[in-house]
Amino acid sequence: MKDFRLYAITGEQFHPGRSMIEVMEEAIKGGVDIIQLRDKSGDKAVITEKAKALRELTRKYGVTFIVNDYIDIAMEVDADGIHLGQGDVPLLEARKMVGNKIIGISTHAIAEALLAEQQGADYIGVGPIYPTATKVDVVDPVTIAYVREVVKEVSIPFVAIGGIKLHNVDDVIQAGATRICAVSEIVGSDDVKGVCEAFIRKLERG
Repeated sequence: MKDFRLYAITGEQFHPGRSMIEVMEEAIKGGVDIIQLRDKSGDKAVITEKAKALRELTRKYGVTFIVNDYIDIAMEVDADGIHLGQGDVPLLEARKMVGNKIIGISTHAIAEALLAEQQGADYIGVGPIYPTATKVDVVDPVTIAYVREVVKEVSIPFVAIGGIKLHNVDDVIQAGATRICAVSEIVGSDDVKGVCEAFIRKLERG
């Protein structure tokens, strides 16, 4: 997969009155290089239409497009890959279904990270670093100590996620993260492009 620095996940609840495509296009213009569609409660037909729209947008800009959970939708719209949680389809089974598409896995402990690497994940999510209200089923924060563990022990790309804001991202970067994911801080901003540019500047300095 192409390397990346700034990863954004959809969160329509954070921008009422603004379309998902409008917000995600602003994020891309600000420097986001991976977009993930995450919709755990919507109707599958509606999610599929969202995925088609995001696939068109990301192709326009040459940005990687990932679908959370729904392997069938990812395949239907020819997304670049899927992202799975610990309770989703096992990685080895998912690999048979998606072939050489990107597979990312959320991890919350070093054993999960090492298993994901061993089983052929293309990247892992490392988090939640801080408390977050973005997901209802979120686990307890793993803190930046987990980032330091992953830096030492894992070779595949990882993205730090969970409660990351402009005011605390420097600590995450100093712990060794070179790729950051944010949801509400990006899509909930009045200046989506500007927030993304600020994240990029911090990553470049780090």
